[in-house]
Amino acid sequence: MRTVILLSTVAFLLCNHILQAQKAGSPEAKLAELGITLPETGAPVANYVNAVRTGKLIFLAGKGPRQPDGKYITGQVGRDLTVQQGYDAAKLTAINQLAALKAEIGDLSRVKRIVKVLGMVNAGPDFSQHPQVVNGFSDLMVAVFGEKGKHARSAVGMSSLPLGMAVEVEMIVEIK
Repeated sequence: MRTVILLSTVAFLLCNHILQAQKAGSPEAKLAELGITLPETGAPVANYVNAVRTGKLIFLAGKGPRQPDGKYITGQVGRDLTVQQGYDAAKLTAINQLAALKAEIGDLSRVKRIVKVLGMVNAGPDFSQHPQVVNGFSDLMVAVFGEKGKHARSAVGMSSLPLGMAVEVEMIVEIK
């Protein structure tokens, strides 16, 4: 009887250790390591949905750099904002996209791959550092998901974005 109890205890402890190790490498654990808490995802501001699922793909609507107070980082990068400020706005946009993704799929560990990202930068006609700005988004995806966070990407300039946002990003994600 003691042998069975001992074996059951060892099995329990081993399973618990494995689960803790898996959680430590989870996207949520990576976010915690980075000091990032995902915000609540708000309702869309127009006639669309935050995400559409088809098969194993999730298509996420464009999100912007919404701050905790509900206001967006606004302005044209290169005129009103520096490239670094644009990068930071893109990183904040990534946090908002991850919140929308988590709301859709429940657990970010279900992500198999970040497939495609379209980054739109509010910039004037002479601005050419769009990739450096959108790296704020891409760098966070790789920090959170590792190799699964590397994605195909377009980084383009727009003469304006909704609400004057500095950056808007949409993405496609494959889930398990």
